[in-house]
Amino acid sequence: MLQATEILNASILIVDDQEANVMLLEQVLRNAGYTRITSTMDPQAVRALHQQHRYDLILLDLQMPEMDGFEVMEGLRDLEAGSYLPVLVITAQPGHKLRALQAGAKDFVAKPFDLVEVKTRIHNMLEVRLLHRKLADYNKSLEQAVQERTAELRESEARFQRFTELSSDWYWEQDADGNLTRFSGPVAEMLGIGSEDEPQRWNAAERALLDEKIAARVPFLDFIYSRQNLDGSMQYLQVSGEPMFDQGSRFVGYRGIGLDITARQQKS
Repeated sequence: MLQATEILNASILIVDDQEANVMLLEQVLRNAGYTRITSTMDPQAVRALHQQHRYDLILLDLQMPEMDGFEVMEGLRDLEAGSYLPVLVITAQPGHKLRALQAGAKDFVAKPFDLVEVKTRIHNMLEVRLLHRKLADYNKSLEQAVQERTAELRESEARFQRFTELSSDWYWEQDADGNLTRFSGPVAEMLGIGSEDEPQRWNAAERALLDEKIAARVPFLDFIYSRQNLDGSMQYLQVSGEPMFDQGSRFVGYRGIGLDITARQQKS
């Protein structure tokens, strides 16, 4: 919600070639409590003024010599491309109202002025304008927060990756079908991936137990399994893993780390 002071402190530009109209509108606004009021009787200056000050509201007369209000709005549209054009038009021609709205104006007041109507329309339009700006600022800050959080997560992931590389011989990830999707270290060499006789050399009972844990989607820590090398020696591997789930709690695979603990096992 907006505070009353936020609306009264909004920046307003009055554009009218008639000095009497400018003075009347300025007086109406000041009596209502508005504090940031600017005016010009030169329609050709409006675009530059708005580009510099980004007014919250422009009170724009439609019928002016040299450059009418429709031409002024045409020049303002590219400054507010994809945003909110804060123009409230002033017209004595009822037929111009629809055309003004189609040109991008957000509301209108008729001449001669009904002062209560003028103040009400100005207040309502400023309220919408400021809420629109708050929403845009919030979305911008939210986007920035998401970008910063994404950068933090990437940095954290990089640290985690580095830690796992230092504390293990390999890091691995596999999808829900058991296919390796990401790994570091000599995974293929240590596990004999690609070797046709590889399945026959693993300890079948140990591998079955490991496959059972993965099928049950449970984490496992320091699980040891072995295989017989081609020279007849034994190799012992220690692996830890955990299941991965997406935001919808759907299982998407496993990740973990592994060590070759053959030397340690031979000493024990």
